[in-house]
Amino acid sequence: MPIIGSLIKTALEINNQLNGLPEDAHQIQSIQLQQLLQQAKTTSFGKYYGFQQILDAEDIITSFQKQVPLHDYKKLHQRWWKQQQDFPDITWPGQPKYFALSSGTTGKTSKRIPVTGDMLASFRAVGQSQIASLANFDLPAGFFEKDVLMLSSSADLSEHKQHLEGEISGINSLNIPDWFDSFYKPGKEIAQISDWDERVAAIAEAAPDWDVVAIAGIPSWVRMMIIKIIEVHQLDTIHDLWPNLSIYASGGVAFAPHRKSFEKLLAKPLTIMDTYLASEGFFAFTARPGTLSMQLAVEHGIFYEFIPFDERGFDETGQLLDDPQVLHLGQVEEGQDYALIVSTPAGSWRYMIGDTIKFTNLEQYEIVISGRTKYYLNVVGSQLSEEKLNKGIQELSDKISVEINEFAVAAIKENGEYLHQWVLGTNEVIDEKNAAQQLDQILQDLNKNYKVARTKALKAVRVKAVRPTNIYSWLEARKDKKGGQIKFPKVMKEKMMLKLLKYLG
Repeated sequence: MPIIGSLIKTALEINNQLNGLPEDAHQIQSIQLQQLLQQAKTTSFGKYYGFQQILDAEDIITSFQKQVPLHDYKKLHQRWWKQQQDFPDITWPGQPKYFALSSGTTGKTSKRIPVTGDMLASFRAVGQSQIASLANFDLPAGFFEKDVLMLSSSADLSEHKQHLEGEISGINSLNIPDWFDSFYKPGKEIAQISDWDERVAAIAEAAPDWDVVAIAGIPSWVRMMIIKIIEVHQLDTIHDLWPNLSIYASGGVAFAPHRKSFEKLLAKPLTIMDTYLASEGFFAFTARPGTLSMQLAVEHGIFYEFIPFDERGFDETGQLLDDPQVLHLGQVEEGQDYALIVSTPAGSWRYMIGDTIKFTNLEQYEIVISGRTKYYLNVVGSQLSEEKLNKGIQELSDKISVEINEFAVAAIKENGEYLHQWVLGTNEVIDEKNAAQQLDQILQDLNKNYKVARTKALKAVRVKAVRPTNIYSWLEARKDKKGGQIKFPKVMKEKMMLKLLKYLG
């Protein structure tokens, strides 16, 4: 009998029972904001925006929203974070040891997001809550004595000015708690291999020595890693090597488009958990079985605000209004899309990170990521959100019985008229003209605005099908790296799409 595993499982169950969700969302979030303001009141940012005055106010949240403006990356970086690379106490006490490089999927150049010691503590606290929630999943005691494989970006960080920088998953892998070291795979030595192909080769070589029960990472790259392991060791499925593999923690992109191709690599189903871990913070995780919704980390040092992703917050082109309605956690509704705003111990203040979320269960504070504010294709009034795009591709995949692992779309102009150009990543041969017709009809059925656009300014739909490996090669050429957190942009500007089409030939 696994004695240690039984002890760990019992401890998690007790912890889960004693530390339930807070009932008063407004109160717990007010406390989080108060603690953030108290810690940062003597920083340059805190003095400039009168944090002490906010702390003295009767309603801290209302005062905070009146005195501190909303920020995007450009605004925070130019005025504050740029200085924080050279001087201490700018937006958070001290000077960050790390900066996370994040170009996301739409940026042209890497953003530098500060990662402070307090922010790393927040990451760890949310991670520990996620581990504690495993008590809800009825896992065998032996599960808690085996290995967890986290496929991150390289932990081989670069020096820049007075800090180290790299992608957030690489930074986090260097700061794994000591108690987790014996469970964590591939281990810090392999994690620091900078070249993606070499790192995956090293993982494949070491894989027989591990008893992996859980894998975490972005679906497309995890899938490629599993395929490599299967090829190297001539397996039928990954369960031939890791029979106890039972959990996959997805993140970064929607898992649904990858489900079919994932299942082909398995001998038995996995429990799929979703995670919301970004360069700016670890915000949510799946905390109970039977859902892919994620529980918002409401008492882990982060203050959240929400802007309705409709006419109350954005114009018809998806641009933020000058004076949008902004809500706190006690004011949100289920089923409504919101742009997420965060204030964190990294010195992010009222920062719009670019994601839209939707509450699915307010009692559990559960959300799903419904898209990106920039993943909103509306050049000709089609009003296609990322959620609709994902659903359209999923329905197309089912209808033509073809696995589609990646996709991108852009509105491009030819001979004075607009068309939607799609690129579909699939390993199967498809009739591109038929796929375009089917996808067009599916989207018309899903979205009345798209249907109207097809009778007016949107004159055609075109599909180009390519192998996913060609897409990943383009990502590597464009960003000079691959793996880890690199994601394929689903909605492109015309210029980027034309470059992709040229690369693909």
